[in-house]
Amino acid sequence: MIQSRRLFLGSTAALALSGYARRANALAQDAALVESGFVDGPSRNEVFGYGPMKADPYRLLDLPEGFSYRVVSQVGETMSDGLITPDKFDGMGCFGLDEDRVILVRNHEIDADEFNLSAWGAQHRLLDGVERASVFGVYPDPAGGVYPLGGGTTTVVYNLRTGRTERQHLSLGGTATNCAGGVTPWGSWLSCEESTAGIKDGLPQDHGWVFEVPSRETGLVAPRPIKAMGRFKHEATCIDPRTGVVYLTEDVADSLFYRYLPVDPRDLHRGGRLQALAFVEDAAADSRNWDSLHWRQGERPLARWVDLEDVESPEADLNLRGHAAGAAVFARGEGVIWAGDHLYFTCTSGGVGRHGQIVRYTPSAREGQSDEASDPGVVELFVESGDRAVLDYVDNIVVAPNGHVIGCEDKQVGTQHVKGVTPDGRVYAIARNAMRHDADDSNTEFAGACFSPDGRTMFVNLYSPGVTLAITGPWESFRA
Repeated sequence: MIQSRRLFLGSTAALALSGYARRANALAQDAALVESGFVDGPSRNEVFGYGPMKADPYRLLDLPEGFSYRVVSQVGETMSDGLITPDKFDGMGCFGLDEDRVILVRNHEIDADEFNLSAWGAQHRLLDGVERASVFGVYPDPAGGVYPLGGGTTTVVYNLRTGRTERQHLSLGGTATNCAGGVTPWGSWLSCEESTAGIKDGLPQDHGWVFEVPSRETGLVAPRPIKAMGRFKHEATCIDPRTGVVYLTEDVADSLFYRYLPVDPRDLHRGGRLQALAFVEDAAADSRNWDSLHWRQGERPLARWVDLEDVESPEADLNLRGHAAGAAVFARGEGVIWAGDHLYFTCTSGGVGRHGQIVRYTPSAREGQSDEASDPGVVELFVESGDRAVLDYVDNIVVAPNGHVIGCEDKQVGTQHVKGVTPDGRVYAIARNAMRHDADDSNTEFAGACFSPDGRTMFVNLYSPGVTLAITGPWESFRA
């Protein structure tokens, strides 16, 4: 099943990943898999999908019959620029480079307290003037040195034909807690800081911004925050290619769902209006279904948008002020993805059981125009999980070529899966993390799912120890 470029290295990466084999002995691989495919160890399918998982002899990633993976990149490797690949692989976008090769731009969710050598290597502890100008944020060292903040992005060039990684480099540095983001129609990645650490915390500047990383940039990009997109704990973005409207999620328990109306859809730095979603007939609604049932799966209330003020938010209270102005509250907005004429976004801890929700938003034909109120958009509770064995804490998402929503689980405990959701809302497993941690019998989350332009390869990350994987197989063999 496994096709590995270099699963274990005789280097720093080997040390970082040596825990895989050691931790995996606790995994029994669910010896009695149900042949129907509807039961998969700790996971329950609502539709057959691709069938039961087959145990990976390397105990890294279990996949259905006929599927295989390659290791694209992993923490601890020395990259083409001489830097060390950081850990905490999170959101990721895929871009075509030529007939054979793709570019992956990948976030690293390293926060402001993890500015140490994990991201840069000992030889880069002291920055010269050029390097300091190329990163957004630094952290003073009491000993007199300077560390860049460890969050940012790395860019990977991968050859689909040969299955080899050709180049890797640091492309955004000095940012904090880069969680997810989104691709743009013009071939760049929007990397989002899920942190509002800043001057009040002893840092030289505030964080909580969105940064743009051109996918074809071969070095560190100029770190310019798009401040008109607001300062908050950003998670992910997607863009309606028809209008240029940018939609944004926020990962806090009482989050808002945002949209950005740019002055120039091809230059987001030129400014724009930031708004938050509200329900037409229920001002300041609480969509989480935690304490009372606001809506049921399949319900489709009309939406309106609330203008937000003081979006650079020095007090990091944009969600609180937006809710007070009538915006709806969501439960930890995370992944968001555009899908033809609508979008999906996840609410990781939403629902009566707090196992997660997937929301579908269909924009108005007059989205962002002055007469939008006469033709409002529609927001639908597409999926609410009532069983953590079916779907639990869905985070990053992507839409597969067949129109299914593919979600990365970020469970608090237990085995993590990549799950698929059919257009009628039925859930099935695609991949299972086969590596266990000894302490709590759980394993690391999946993140960053994305497809190659030809739809034949799905890339996905294991968060920590970080590994990027390329999955291929009979995607057309799905069974309802």
